[in-house]
Amino acid sequence: MGGVLVKLIGLNPSNETLAMGTLCRERKLRVAKKRVIGRYPMAFRKMAVERLKGCDNVVALSQELGVHRRLLYKWRDQLESIEEGGGPPTNSRERELRQQVTQLKRVVADKTLEADFFKGALQKIEARRQSRSNSGETASMNRSEK
Repeated sequence: MGGVLVKLIGLNPSNETLAMGTLCRERKLRVAKKRVIGRYPMAFRKMAVERLKGCDNVVALSQELGVHRRLLYKWRDQLESIEEGGGPPTNSRERELRQQVTQLKRVVADKTLEADFFKGALQKIEARRQSRSNSGETASMNRSEK
């Protein structure tokens, strides 16, 4: 009776459990090999960081080298810390201070980008106001003298 039930459902245990040891055919996908950690030699890393320093398009460089762009930045940070401090910081106070410096550098860079954005936006708004007034009069809002 059990064999009849299996035939009615459409399952054939001898076909479903092949050499793969799985119950469905969709699971025959192969798993990619695990990446090898540290697979790039130090000479390649140094060359990539040097090219990164003089590069305008980091995405294009990362595609050319076959390395993710975040990895390039990680290598840059590692090599800079080695060059500056002669290796990783030995005590926790120095490590903490370096992390604070890095964080502050990021904040300053973000604020600089924001200031540049708003400066450009303000210039565009002023240009639109001047182009709209065809009578030659001054704009409705005068700029304060610095």
